[in-house]
This record gives sequence, C-alpha cells and structure tokens, in this order.
Amino acid sequence: MSAKAISEQTGKELLYKYICTTSAIQNRFKYARVTPDTDWAHLLQDHPWLLSQSLVVKPDQLIKRRGKLGLVGVNLTLDGVKSWLKPRLGQEATGIVRAIRDYQGPLKEHEVTIFVRRGGPNYQEGLRVMGEVGKTTGIPIHVFGTETHMTAIVGMALGHRPIPNQPPTAAHTANFLLNASGSTSTPAPSRTASFSESRADEVAPAKKAKPAMPLGKSATLFSCHTKAIVWGMQTRAVQGMLDFDYVCSRDEPSVAAMVYPFTGDHKQKFYWGHKEILIPVFKNMADAMKKHPEVDVLISFASLRSAYDSTIETMNHAQIRTIAIIAEGIPEALTRKLIKKAEQKGVTIIGPATVGGIKPGCFKIGNTGGMLDNILASKLYRPGSVAYVSRSGGMSNELNNIISRTTDGVYEGVAIGGDRYPGSTFMDHVLRYQDTPGVKMIVVLGEIGGTEEYKICRGIKEGRITKPVVSWCIGTCATMFSSEVQFGHAGACANQASETAVAKNQALKEAGVFVPRSFDELGEIIQSVYEDLVARGVIIPAQEVPPPTVPMDYSWARELGLIRKPASFMTSICDERGQELIYAGMPITEVFKEEMGIGGVLGLLWFQKRLPKYSCQFIEMCLMVTADHGPAVSGAHNTIICARAGKDLVSSLTSGLLTIGDRFGGALDAAAKMFSKAFDSGIIPMEFVNKMKKEGKLIMGIGHRVKSINNPDMRVQILKDYVRQHFPATPLLDYALEVEKITTSKKPNLILNVDGLIGVAFVDMLRNCGSFTREEADEYIDIGALNGIFVLGRSMGFIGHYLDQKRLKQGLYRHPWDDISYVLPEHMSM
Repeated sequence: MSAKAISEQTGKELLYKYICTTSAIQNRFKYARVTPDTDWAHLLQDHPWLLSQSLVVKPDQLIKRRGKLGLVGVNLTLDGVKSWLKPRLGQEATGIVRAIRDYQGPLKEHEVTIFVRRGGPNYQEGLRVMGEVGKTTGIPIHVFGTETHMTAIVGMALGHRPIPNQPPTAAHTANFLLNASGSTSTPAPSRTASFSESRADEVAPAKKAKPAMPLGKSATLFSCHTKAIVWGMQTRAVQGMLDFDYVCSRDEPSVAAMVYPFTGDHKQKFYWGHKEILIPVFKNMADAMKKHPEVDVLISFASLRSAYDSTIETMNHAQIRTIAIIAEGIPEALTRKLIKKAEQKGVTIIGPATVGGIKPGCFKIGNTGGMLDNILASKLYRPGSVAYVSRSGGMSNELNNIISRTTDGVYEGVAIGGDRYPGSTFMDHVLRYQDTPGVKMIVVLGEIGGTEEYKICRGIKEGRITKPVVSWCIGTCATMFSSEVQFGHAGACANQASETAVAKNQALKEAGVFVPRSFDELGEIIQSVYEDLVARGVIIPAQEVPPPTVPMDYSWARELGLIRKPASFMTSICDERGQELIYAGMPITEVFKEEMGIGGVLGLLWFQKRLPKYSCQFIEMCLMVTADHGPAVSGAHNTIICARAGKDLVSSLTSGLLTIGDRFGGALDAAAKMFSKAFDSGIIPMEFVNKMKKEGKLIMGIGHRVKSINNPDMRVQILKDYVRQHFPATPLLDYALEVEKITTSKKPNLILNVDGLIGVAFVDMLRNCGSFTREEADEYIDIGALNGIFVLGRSMGFIGHYLDQKRLKQGLYRHPWDDISYVLPEHMSM
C-alpha cells in the first residue's frame, strides 16, 4: 500500500521496475499515455506494438467501478481506441452528470424520465447542475429540494402522484445566511412559523402519566447553559457548534474546551459570530475537567480503537452526565461494558455510531443538523413542540426538515446510533420527552431489527406514555426478499419475525401510535397530529423571530461563487493539488519515465523548460565540481564552526551559505554578466582587459590562489572539454579563453577559474540550446540564476562537512591566539 495515492500507471511501473525479470512472476506491462495534445504519429514511433496487439483503454485515475460507468474499453484496435477516446478525452464531468451525457442517446430512445431529490450541503448547486443537464441534453429531468419529501419522487415516477409544475427555486445555499437580518420572514416562506412557549395554563393531557425516568438520570440533557468538552481535534464540528450557539442567541459558546492527547496544551482559534475567540485544548482529560467544572457533556470523536478507554476515563469524572460517542465499529462486548458502567454512574450515553442530537435554541452535538444553511432552513435556532428519536443520523436530518415544514418545529432530537447495542434506547428518550413540559408530541423513526419499539407499545398501554406518538419503522421492503437482509446499520437485521419492520409497525398501530401507511406519508401524519393539538389548544403558536446573521466562511463563499479574491502570490513551476505532482506541466511519473535526472528537474523548476540532454548533463557536472573545495574556504569554515558549536544541520548550513557573495562563490553571476557585456558590446579581448585595468576593476572569473597555467584546475578542464564537445556553439567561452591568454601572459595564475568557466558556458547554453529566446536567456542571467548553481552544489559539501564534524565528535572550536595578530595602542604593546 502506498502512503500517498498514486495512479495505476505509476503502480504498474513500480511493479515493472522491482519485480525481477528472472522471477517466476513476469510483469509484461506495456502502456502508452494519451492526452488531448498527443501526436499519434509520434506515439506510434515510440510504441509500435499499438498496431499489433489488442488494447485496453481507460482513464488513469483513482476511481473504482470504471467498467460499470462505461469508463473502460476492452479488446480494441488502435482505431477503436481513437473512437472510444473521441467523446471522452478532455471532457470534465463527474458522476451521474457524465453518465447522463454519455448515454443520452439510449436514455432518449427508451423515453427515460429522471427524478432527482437532493438535500444536504450546497444541495441547490447540485440541483441547478442537474437541471442544466436536462436542458442541454433534452432529457426530462425533474429536480426537487428539501421542500419535497424524500420519497415523494418515487410516487411521481410511478404515476401515483402528480408532478408539481413549479418554477425552480432561485435561492442558493447562501441566501439563508445573507438575508437573515434583512427580512422578518424565515427562510421557508411556505408556512407561518411559530413555536410553543411553556405556559402556566397549559391544557393537561387526557391521562396522568406514571413516573417515567429511572433514578439518577435527568429528563433534561441539554439547556441553553450546557457546556461541553470535545474529545478530538474536530475543528469543523466545533465551529459548527459555535455557529449554532450564535444563531440561537446563546450568551456563551457551548464548547468550553477540547481534549487532544497528541499535542501539548494550547489554544485553538474559532469564530464566535463576527469575532475570533480562543478555546483551550488540553492534552490530559483530567486537566480539562479540573479547569472547567461547569462542563457536564462530553462529545467524543475518538476512533473506534480509543473510544472505549476515553469513555471509561470520562465516566470517572462525576461532573459528566451525558456522553455522545460518534465512532462506529466499537466491539459490541466493549459497548455493553460501557452501558453497564453508565447505568451505575447515572450517565446518559448517545451512540455509538451516531451523529449525536440537537436541542434547538440550546445545544447541538458536533455535526448534527448539517451546515448552517440547513440549521436555518429547518428552524433549529429556536424550539418547537415536537421531539423525535431515531437510529439514523442521516434520517434525523430528514426529520428536522419534515418537522419544520409540517409543525412549529423541533423541540429536541436524538439519533441513538445504528449499532446493535446503543448506549441509550428509544424508550429512554421517549420517557424523557414524556416528562418534558415543552414537548407536546413525539416522533419515533425506528427500523428493522431489534425489539425496542415493543417497549414503547407497552409504555403506552401501561399509561407511562400519554403524549401523542407518531412512528414508522424503516425496512418494510425486507419482506420482498427471500433471504435475510442486512441493512446499513449493524443492528438493522431481523433475526425473527417480530423484528421485521412490518410486524413492529403493526404492533405500534395497535398500541395507539399514529403510524402512516408508508414513509411517504410520515409528514402528513405528523402535520395532522400537530394541527389537532393546535386546535385543542395544547400548542399555542408564537410569532417567529429571525435569527442573527452569521458571517459566511470564506472557503464556503468561494465555493458557492459569491466572492472573488486576488491570490496572495503566483506560482508557475509546480502544482501539487491534483492526483499527481506536476513540475512545470510535467507529471512526476513522466519525469522518472524519461530519466530526466537532477539536471532535467532543475530545468523544469528553474527555467520551466525541458532542456536538451547535454544541458541537463552539464548542469549536473556543474553541481559536482562546485560541491566542495575543502574546509579552508570561508563557507565550509563557517559550517564547521557552527557544527562544532552544537548547532543543528540547517543552522550550520545556513551559516556557510551566508558567506556566498562576490568574494566567495558569487563570481558565477558576476563573470557571466561581465563577459557577456564585453562580448555583446563588440570590444576585442585586449580592449576588455585594458579597460578593466584602467578602471581598476578585477575581471570576475579570472584568477586562482593556487592553480595556474602550469598547474591547471582539472575541474575547469573537464567542463571545458565537455562544453566544446556537446554545445552547438560556444562564442562566449571562446571569448573568455582569449581573455585568459592575455591575462596569463601577465601572470600565470590569472586563469579562467571554475566560476568563470561555468558562468560563460552557462550563458552559451542558455543562448544556443534552442530552448530560450535571447531575451529569456539574458533575463535569467540578470536575476541571478547562475549563482543558484553554486549555492545548490556547495550545499552538498557544507552538509558533508557538518556530518563529518558530528561523526568525528569534534568539540567547540576556539581560534588559537598565536594565529591572531592583536593590534593594540602603542602604550599597551608588550
């Protein structure tokens, strides 16, 4: 398994490279890469086997089910491959949109009509895209958002329900946030919003309920003063909780602290409305509890491996009364131990395998309720009169939508989780709702598997539950299968007839629960019961109050296309955002396939050019000959002193690099500029030498302390021979060698040194290799690209000196007195 996602081509190349050709397993991988710009004639020259073998064509991307999506062609000729690629290559579309476009012919032929119902984050944009596809392809596509019940499109598609002829909603995801303060209406104007208030003269229920809650547990889990600790570095979930708190007009954030064992204590920045706040993050649970005694809720985002231990640790703190466990996959044996201990401690557990719960106007757990636009659309910023409990977190979000559209809204909602042994049960929460005055009716969304719903039936018959209950058990379609069906949740499987959804729905109905004929009618039943309670005066609708405006996050606003912002800086050499790292437009797999080496990579990253092979080799040779020049030179000396002073590698390397300049190493740029200027101005070498002498200036790149015409520098000789043999033209090098003849006639050590040769040869390469215009070549010389060669090469040597000193365990360096000439005032001289 790779640490980073790689393409199929890369994976096969690795196999081809590392499976021994003499082994029993032979890798006969052949491939050709095709892009919209591919020259097919050139491709055939490189891969003649394309004409003689059966071919497979597919996108080289990290997706599954390519065959099912029509994204693979098998047993094709080269012409067949071209035909297959023609409608697909370069087309950017994804998922269902692409499938509709690719198969619009058969869809039209069979007169297919498509129905789409979508909710969730940014669902309006998804519906807009689907609507546009319908218009451009001519395929009838009906799109519906959260205003339509999620299963209503099934009835429409089967002809049992009329298709609403309504114009598409113009609103998009951001409208709830942007318009909240400028309107007295709520985001869903189709009904009059209201909420019930606790009144002294409430109409009493028909029967008096018996005591419901077990001893030690409170009927109220959350209030507008509830404080929580979040276990795990879930910054997005915490920000969602704070935004919810803000729109609910809470005085303080509901998150008091976070616990994250993998870092030290610190503070994390979040938004509270328009301003930034800091929330402490603790490494240790006990420290967080001690610093925040007001906390009574813990929200655990711990993984399935650590959730048990962290929950046990949490229950050792008596202040915690409610724990939400988000993780799924916790072993059932461990979950049962948690439940037993929670019963002993009087702690309510929500989960495992849950999104959590929400109490509108008060508190929400983690990501419950979705993004802020959904919170506002479902009016979860203020309490209603309906409380619900479900197993599914996703379906609890749908209940929020249904209840907000058919009643005055949600009072509280909990998703107990889909595991076989939930920490709290349907009955636990139904009994809490029974004892809560603000709850006027209860909705239970069960599912196939388990017998928990029968306890509700008994509770109603025994008089423990007197408030109206609306319920539906999902999974009635299981009876259509001949074998046992395991649905998505671990506990969603009927092990006996009594656990089927059909049997439980029938039992609930016989017990007096309001049970619809199907999930499709759930909203209608809820609305009918609610309106009856309003008519009897049990629920007194109140005037809707719009929530405060919450600023939209920049990343979300940009995704929606609401804002634009100039980039902080520009880059054109590398792109790491996609499936594969790209150097100047060249995928990293191509870099290795072409065996470009360090010189080729340097050409891509420094010059954005694919340089000729001889240029890449020359660059690598320059790096080799400039790698080191002994410990006596200033850069190496500084590096050694830093290393012996106990400094780290980066500090020691930096110390050496900072000495590079005109006197040490920087002669590459200076020599290139000086010789180029003289050559381009047309003056002959003798005039150039005399001119520099007259001005009292040194000729950069000329002269060496040790080497001379009689003791040549072999580095210079190696590079000079290579350049003359491989470069198409060397006018500047020839000019510099003529200058050398003049200077060495005056003094034998005034040779063209390695800095000078690299400088002039590099100019010849830039100007004559065919990859650069004259203006581009001169620009790179002016901006100091040549000194980069010395910096990069000499860094290798400096690092070598650092490692050498550490390996030799050299102590702190102190310069000897006898090597220092102390210049003192005359009266102090000895």
